[in-house]
Amino acid sequence: MKKFGWLALLFLSLNTWAQMTPVGTWHTLDDETGKPSAEIRIVDKGNDGIVGVIVRSLTPPSEREEELCTKCTDDRKDKSKIGMEIIRSAKQTTGTSMWEGGQILDPNNGKIYRLRLMPIEGGAKLQVRGYIGPFYRTQTWDRASLATSSN
Repeated sequence: MKKFGWLALLFLSLNTWAQMTPVGTWHTLDDETGKPSAEIRIVDKGNDGIVGVIVRSLTPPSEREEELCTKCTDDRKDKSKIGMEIIRSAKQTTGTSMWEGGQILDPNNGKIYRLRLMPIEGGAKLQVRGYIGPFYRTQTWDRASLATSSN
């Protein structure tokens, strides 16, 4: 029984540690309404860092902005927002639960920001901060549960 208790404790602590990463599926929240607006899947690309792709819109069709990124100025210009890579090249800062050095695109205004990601609240939420010079904007994304991401 003692072995089982230690194994269970080890499994639970590894599971908690595994959640302290931005890798996974997230729901962004609309800055004005606070309602979920998009589902983002973040994956680890090894030496290339992590990338995040818009998987689907969570906004009702009647309330959606443009379907294409008309305000983008790089290779994403006039491409569909669904399937678009909005996070590029962020890497974990050694010894921390923070990912930096990449970029994040706001497809609604076409602006690209320097990026910092930090899982918070045991990995249930992700603090997403975009910087232009000394100025920044912060959003908090919610980790999508398996039930909500399969809809």
